[in-house]
Amino acid sequence: MEKDARGSWDSPTEFLLACVSYAVGLGNVWRFPYLCQMHGGGGFLIPYLIMLVLEGVPLFYMELAIGQKMRLGSIRAWSAISPYLGGVGLASVVTSLYLCLYYNIINAWSFWYLFHSFQSVLPWSVCPVNSNRTGPIEECEKATPTQYFFYRETLNISPSIQEHGGIHTGQALCLLLAWVITYLFIIRGVKSTGKVVYFTATFPYVVLFIYLIRGITLHGAINGVKYMFTPKMEQLANPTTWINAGTQIFFSLGLGFGSLIAFSSYNQYHNNFERQAIVVSVINSGTSIFSSIVTFAIYGFKATVNYENCLERTRTLLMNTFNLAEDSITIDNVFDWIERLNTTNPLQFAELADSLEECNLENELNTAVEGTGLAFIVYSEAITNMPVSQLWSVLYFFMLLLLGMGSMLGNITAIITPLRDFKFLSGISDEFFNGLVCLFCLLLGLGFTTTSGNYWFVMFNDYGATFSLLFIVLVEVITVSYIYGIKRFEKDIEDMLGHRPNWYWKIMWGGVSPLLLIGLFIFYIVNYIQGGTPTYQAWNRDLGKTEQMEYPIFGQVFIGLLLVSSVSCIPLTALYVFCQKRKHGKHHRQQQTVSTLTA
Repeated sequence: MEKDARGSWDSPTEFLLACVSYAVGLGNVWRFPYLCQMHGGGGFLIPYLIMLVLEGVPLFYMELAIGQKMRLGSIRAWSAISPYLGGVGLASVVTSLYLCLYYNIINAWSFWYLFHSFQSVLPWSVCPVNSNRTGPIEECEKATPTQYFFYRETLNISPSIQEHGGIHTGQALCLLLAWVITYLFIIRGVKSTGKVVYFTATFPYVVLFIYLIRGITLHGAINGVKYMFTPKMEQLANPTTWINAGTQIFFSLGLGFGSLIAFSSYNQYHNNFERQAIVVSVINSGTSIFSSIVTFAIYGFKATVNYENCLERTRTLLMNTFNLAEDSITIDNVFDWIERLNTTNPLQFAELADSLEECNLENELNTAVEGTGLAFIVYSEAITNMPVSQLWSVLYFFMLLLLGMGSMLGNITAIITPLRDFKFLSGISDEFFNGLVCLFCLLLGLGFTTTSGNYWFVMFNDYGATFSLLFIVLVEVITVSYIYGIKRFEKDIEDMLGHRPNWYWKIMWGGVSPLLLIGLFIFYIVNYIQGGTPTYQAWNRDLGKTEQMEYPIFGQVFIGLLLVSSVSCIPLTALYVFCQKRKHGKHHRQQQTVSTLTA
């Protein structure tokens, strides 16, 4: 009766869009293009698509099936399979909590940039004047205007994680706004979420399409697109390429967080989740490739502008040094003049060695940037060079907001749904309980708005989810295949869909996917051990650039807690259930003994 009274999506389309909105997130825009750039352009698509078939789609299908069959959140769904496995769901909730804490700060930054886009001159396009009004601020002059705006104006970042400061008021208000909107999106649970996803899942594609049209018409964009689709096949022999393809598929689809189980638990029992799993997986990967074309068009434009600026500086240097006529050198024949002047005036040319820059378009395109560096520095710098830059800035950061907010719906649902399954919380209204969860996350998330907050953000991003998710999904697939049993799982699917899964799904669940996950898990552990002391990029205001620093002892201890805290839920819960059963069994035997003696 409890399950029958459970809320549900108004239509299968709402569920499909919720999955798309959750799966298609910021990683599609700033992680996938980076991996393409690092691992051979179009050649990276080969291992990526293979991993999608061998790992991504089967595990996505599996989580949807579990949620729809059990009609419960992650904790009680796994407890229903085996009481010892409740910790799998609890580990997913803890991991989703970590993600919620830092993910919304990205949305806060997007709000910050969006609000600053409504100015006649974008504030990250020029350096502000110093207090003496004699020139630009020194820190900005040594860096770039976009770097200065991000590190100083947006973050007001400290020199290291050990140096703490107060809360950035502007960022705190933007974070508050991000959480208020998140709350409004989920205020009535699945009923309100189902309506919001029609917008969060579709509008980013409108912006991406507009950016595609604008991007490919930019000067030099073709250089970036060519770079993407020119495969470096030698990268296929690099194991890291395959490992990164596997992890990208894994995280892009949002496996292990419990969000997919939560979403599918609101489905009608006979909903065709098999078709939806394939559709969402294809849409997600297609979006990654589509957004990469847009990103590489922007890359090509930015790289070409930087390359031509370098040539222009070299041209000016040569004209001034050798007293050449203004129209004698153009950026098209700079290299010819360098060769000619080096031959005719070797001594004078040798004096220019320290001043002469190396201008290389390929090197500009090879400069790989991911994450916040791509979204808030590289992209914003490219936008400043576009005509009507304010319009493109508003569109871009609004798109980032929708992508981030769409993923937040899944992240917060992965926490709320399992907790609502407990009877002692079922009497609380959705509005009040959801508000409490959002308020709790907001208060903890305020730490990311301090001067050292970005370093903690990077720590959570690097260590808060990767290790635990690999372990969680590995336990999930082994449980379904070898504890619950594939044959029993087949019957459940047949009961819901009217047919059993074919041989492809069974081979993936029973062998291929677990082996791939074990390989990824081992690689992560070995890579972590071989990496030595964990490091982070600290901002040096005197040099105007980031420099690598080691985490202090307290940072390393906290990293250890992040890695262990979620996965430890699995063995600890199993141990607790075992002790409880043993205690009850002992008590039951004692009662039987007393009854016998009395008789």
